[in-house]
Amino acid sequence: MKLNIEQTIANHKVAAHGGIYSTGLGYDPRIIDFSSNVNPLGYPPSIKNNLKKDLSLISVYPDPDSNDLRTHLQKYTGVPTNQIIVGNGATEIIYNFCRAFLKRRNALIPIPTFSEYESAARLHGSSVRFLKTMNINKSMPKLQKKISKNDCLFICNPNNPTGVLTKRTNLLKILESTYDKYVIVFLDECFIELVPRNESLVSYLKEFDNLFILRSLTKSFGLAGLRIGYGLGSRRMIEVLQKLKIPWNVNGIAQKMGIKALSDTSHLRRTRKIIAREGKFLKDSISKISGFTCHDSDANFILIRAKMNSKQLQKKLLKKNILVRDCSTFRGLNNNFIRVAIRTHKENLKLVETLRRL
Repeated sequence: MKLNIEQTIANHKVAAHGGIYSTGLGYDPRIIDFSSNVNPLGYPPSIKNNLKKDLSLISVYPDPDSNDLRTHLQKYTGVPTNQIIVGNGATEIIYNFCRAFLKRRNALIPIPTFSEYESAARLHGSSVRFLKTMNINKSMPKLQKKISKNDCLFICNPNNPTGVLTKRTNLLKILESTYDKYVIVFLDECFIELVPRNESLVSYLKEFDNLFILRSLTKSFGLAGLRIGYGLGSRRMIEVLQKLKIPWNVNGIAQKMGIKALSDTSHLRRTRKIIAREGKFLKDSISKISGFTCHDSDANFILIRAKMNSKQLQKKLLKKNILVRDCSTFRGLNNNFIRVAIRTHKENLKLVETLRRL
């Protein structure tokens, strides 16, 4: 059998991301990381209090199907366990989903958005089309006209990096108008728990078996290093994905800490209050600085248009131990955009003061 490695590599465009390791300098605790848009409070206190108790699990093989975690996710989401898949981060689920369902489908992706949708779709043989829009709510006619039979439509809600939250009514219009076209709607809700109002479609899974929802404990509960994502879909979809995933894909410590995090709903309430207050502070303060324009955002991050080149700006800020996301790597954006996560007031104040000096 001849392996077409060159073609596989050609189809796979490695996505660029933010985070401390994107600098090539390695981890440095002195750097304030505004490029990583996780919970500004980090992980819940219950994680730290329980981690030592579960260290013995390091020597034990984890449950390959994450059954206890799925049971707690059922309580948390109201979705039956046979409609829940758990992954080693949300990205693993994106790739397994594309491997399972996109070999005979085209992908339609509104851009700018999270780049792993395109990377995973191309890797698994799907052709990809794009619709450039900064706000799906304002581009509904264009989007619906662009959708073809047997497509897979990827929507990030709220969208990364724009922070725009697509209204539930618009998402339902898309689902209703495309259902008879056998279109799969892949809805990424990894940031949905951090927004001010509930526009989630989890409760509509029973009505639309062509809907797949991606969630993560990375953003909402600050568990980026433990890598826990989960997907919600029809029984048939989940059955296929369960067969595709590798054995022991989620480690035992991650499963236990995921369960602890889900029980601490007060952590999310505190987080949403901070995001609302500090998001307003950041937007108001940065908008007053010459050369910077902040886009409206419902999420825990803000897209900023800068007169300065984004790569140069990132380097200048990094010298001050501040890391922002250079958005020139997002398809649909140029080198005049950066993204900053909303962090604590002390950290946000340092960012604002540093931008003023620049």
